[in-house]
Amino acid sequence: MSQNHAMRKYHFLIAVVVLLLDRLAKWTVSVNIPLHDSISVLPGFLRLTHVQNRGAAFGLFAESPSEWKSFVLVMFSVVALAIVCFLLWKNSHVMSSTGFGLALILGGALGNLWDRLVSGHVVDFLDIYVGNYHWPAFNLADSAIVVGAMLLVSEILFSKAPAEEKVSGS
Repeated sequence: MSQNHAMRKYHFLIAVVVLLLDRLAKWTVSVNIPLHDSISVLPGFLRLTHVQNRGAAFGLFAESPSEWKSFVLVMFSVVALAIVCFLLWKNSHVMSSTGFGLALILGGALGNLWDRLVSGHVVDFLDIYVGNYHWPAFNLADSAIVVGAMLLVSEILFSKAPAEEKVSGS
């Protein structure tokens, strides 16, 4: 097996681990916390809250009455997954922050798509707040997507261009 295939295996393994952890966390919350109930974890900062998000990330478009909303969200997810898979396949010859970020995005997107296809909503449960400032509830899949996106942005902003590497390496 070539080195390229070995690295791809690890990237896709990371995505599967994210998917499995997300599924386990959502199942645990769904079974143990009644809908709309909360458990305080860090008082004044973090609660586990069982909510169902019928919109996009962080509840965007959740209140939209459009009958096309679910179809559009699923199709957007499928297109995004295809793009991420293509980029991951193309860039997975080495273990890098780009590959790791894409793997996190892939696992998170699969986790939320799974929910949407199976139940028509995404289970969110991480509820962060400070005083009256409240972040919309989210889940592990959302977290993986955000961390993956941050890794990609940092790679773009802080990596040296090939021309810069040649100049500094000579």
